Amino acid sequence: MVLGLGTLDLALVHEQALITQVLLGCSPSVRDRMLKRARMFFAEAIVPMEETHRSALEANAHLSQLNRTLSRRTVELAASNRKLKKEKAQRQVVEGSLRQSEQHSSRLLEQSQHLQEQLRHLTHEILSAQEEERKKISRELHDVIAQVLTGINVQLATLKTDAALDTKGLTQKISRTQRLVERSVDIVHRFARELRPAVLDDLGLIPALHSFLKSFTKKTGIHVSLTAFAEVEKLDGTKRTMLYRVALEALTNVARHAQANRVEMSLRKLPNAVGMEIKDNGISFDVEQVLHAKKNKRLGLLGMRERVEMIGGKFMVKSAPGHGTTIQAQIPLGNGSRARGLMKERS
Repeated sequence: MVLGLGTLDLALVHEQALITQVLLGCSPSVRDRMLKRARMFFAEAIVPMEETHRSALEANAHLSQLNRTLSRRTVELAASNRKLKKEKAQRQVVEGSLRQSEQHSSRLLEQSQHLQEQLRHLTHEILSAQEEERKKISRELHDVIAQVLTGINVQLATLKTDAALDTKGLTQKISRTQRLVERSVDIVHRFARELRPAVLDDLGLIPALHSFLKSFTKKTGIHVSLTAFAEVEKLDGTKRTMLYRVALEALTNVARHAQANRVEMSLRKLPNAVGMEIKDNGISFDVEQVLHAKKNKRLGLLGMRERVEMIGGKFMVKSAPGHGTTIQAQIPLGNGSRARGLMKERS
C-alpha cells in the first residue's frame, strides 16, 4: 500500500519473485505447476475484494440515479411554486387553474419528500453495508491470506535449511524471497487493521482508540489526549463501531485541514446517553457552508452525521476563529433495537 501497489500488482510481484528467485533452475513441469498453484491462490484471494468493489459500484450508481431524480423533482417543484404564486394574484380569474396547480404542487412535494426519504434510507444502508464488508474483508485478510503467506515463509525457511550445503547464492535468493513474503504479511496485516481493527471486536472501544491514537500521533505529530469511562464498553457493537468511525473521520479531517497540534477527545456519561467530544486547536471554517455545499470535497461531516443519526443520536459541529473546531456526538444508552430493526427492514 505504501508503494501504491494494488492487489493485482501484488500478485504480479509474487509471481515474478517465484520465477526469478525460487523456481530458477527448476524443470519446466515443476515451474509450470508451481506457477499454476500460485495463480489459483491469488485468484481466490482477489474474488471477494472484486465482488465487494462491484457491489459498491452498483450501489453508487443507484445513489447517483436517485440524486438526479431528486434534483429534477426539486426543479419541477420550484417551478410549480412560482406558478402557484402568480396564480394566487389572479385567482378571481383562474380559480379553477389554481386548484389544479395546487394539487399538482402537492403531488410533486409528496414525491420529493418520498425521494428524500429513499435517499436517506439508501445512505444508511450503504454505511451499514460498508461496515459489514470491512469486517468481512478484515477477517479474510487475517484468517486466509496472512496464514497462507506465513505458510509460504515457513516452507522457504525449510528450503533454506535444506540448502545449507548448497551454493551461497541460492541461500541469498531464498533470504530475499523470505523478506519479500514477510513484507507482504506486514502489508496485509496493516491493511486489515485499517479496514477494521481486531482490537475493537476483541478488547473494546477504548483499547481500539488508544491503539489508533498512538499510531496517529506517531504519523502526524499531533498530540491527542483521551478521557473515557469504562461503562462505555457496555454499549452494543453497532454503537461502539459508530463512535470509533466518527473518531477516525474527525481526526483524519484534523490532520488534513485543521493545521492543529493538539486534540482533546473525551467520552462522557450523560443522562440516558453517551457523549463524545473531539476538540482541536486548529483553524476554523464555516460549518453551514460546508454542510450545505453541493460538492462537499473537504470534510466528511455528512457521513459522520449520518452514522450518528442512524442509531438515533445527535451530531453537532462548532467552529470559530481562535477556538478551533469541536465535534460532538450524543447517542442514547438504549439497546438500539429500533435502529437495528430499521436496518434489517431496509435490507
